[in-house]
Amino acid sequence: MKRFFIYLTAFLPIVYLLIRLFIIDDVNDPIKYIYTITGVSATVILFISIIISLLKEKINLMKYRKEIGLLGFFYAFLHLTNFVVFDASFDFEFILKETLDKPFIYLGMIAFFILLFMAITSTKQLFRKYNKYHKLVYLSLILITIHWIMAQKSLNIMQFIYIGIILIIAYYKFLQQIIKNN
Repeated sequence: MKRFFIYLTAFLPIVYLLIRLFIIDDVNDPIKYIYTITGVSATVILFISIIISLLKEKINLMKYRKEIGLLGFFYAFLHLTNFVVFDASFDFEFILKETLDKPFIYLGMIAFFILLFMAITSTKQLFRKYNKYHKLVYLSLILITIHWIMAQKSLNIMQFIYIGIILIIAYYKFLQQIIKNN
């Protein structure tokens, strides 16, 4: 039942996106709207996967963390697919030029490839071998937040909230590391 609730909740942004695009039809710039929904969804879901490990002493949801992380990767994949298919129309020369010309794109690409590595190595056998590299998710979340701020060309309240969450997570991980070493 909990897994059903996780998947139901995780797919609500896609349902909302499809309703706004095809039923209500009130979106002025569909490509930008898809970027926004998929990017925000990926970021929020990835933050949730990190928060699960911080709360494991109080609420143990660790058995769902991998699935939630993979759902975050799924939205990141949709975000990148939007760029490749709708924005660039599979023009790989354009993709390369845009990636090199716009720092927020290559920061997003770096974050995506970190998430891709984590998704590929999330099987039990590969995770045992590469689990120490899964800490790169923190770097990925920082890069994603910078990517988002640079793409928006301004800071809004949501971005300040994400920056605050990153700082809180870093503080708690630092405290956990100190306690673990003592």
